[in-house]
Amino acid sequence: MDLGLAGRTAVVCASTQGLGRACAVELARAGCTVVVNGRTESSTTQAAEEIAASAGAPVVAVAADLDTRAGQDALLAAAGPVDILVNNNAGPPFRDFREVDEEALLAGVKANMATPIRLVQQVVDGMVERRFGRIVNITSGSVKMPLAGLDLSSGARAGLTGFLAGVARSVAHANVTINFLLPGSFDTRRLRAGQAAAAEAQGLSMDEAADQARAGIPAGRFGDPAEFGAACAFLCSDRAGFITGQSLLIDGGAYPGVL
Repeated sequence: MDLGLAGRTAVVCASTQGLGRACAVELARAGCTVVVNGRTESSTTQAAEEIAASAGAPVVAVAADLDTRAGQDALLAAAGPVDILVNNNAGPPFRDFREVDEEALLAGVKANMATPIRLVQQVVDGMVERRFGRIVNITSGSVKMPLAGLDLSSGARAGLTGFLAGVARSVAHANVTINFLLPGSFDTRRLRAGQAAAAEAQGLSMDEAADQARAGIPAGRFGDPAEFGAACAFLCSDRAGFITGQSLLIDGGAYPGVL
């Protein structure tokens, strides 16, 4: 399918690895000029070079901490007019809610709610003026099915969803869409780190911990990041202009509800 994205400029936050990188790869393959972002110069440059080589598309590397105003400004200045924004950021680590002090609480809300909102504020009016814009926010399956220990992540991302749901309706008339991708268990470094911690806590091998996790997924496997990237690229496409304000859960059927 031709996604109609050739020549578009896409900014993908936190895209040196994992699901963010998968989104950057698919958007580059669709013909976008992609701006990738990471916290260190070396990892960001390496990711940009690898994505450009595999996709045959222009890729710009911007190493910046997006939780700072200077980092946000640097990212958007390198991009120029932004057609596509993919908001992404690492979630807070597992911890009992009793251990979440005020500093951790504010940091989690800043990273997973305030920063993406700020980026949307900076790009959305240009999208409206040009009558094209796609904003995809990578949140988490825990927004729909909260998990103990991920309370801060779930709360901040649910707050982002609620905040931008109304914004989505206010800009839909200008062919600007805002949607949410909710990943379940994908085969990423973050997933493997979580399994290592679970294995150690339960006295299991890594294989046993992985098997235990897979048993709760009706699809019987972890997701391939490329599948996630493809879903992101479709939501960013010219073909998805009638989809807005929606949360797409991609979890192999793990969520047991119907809504």
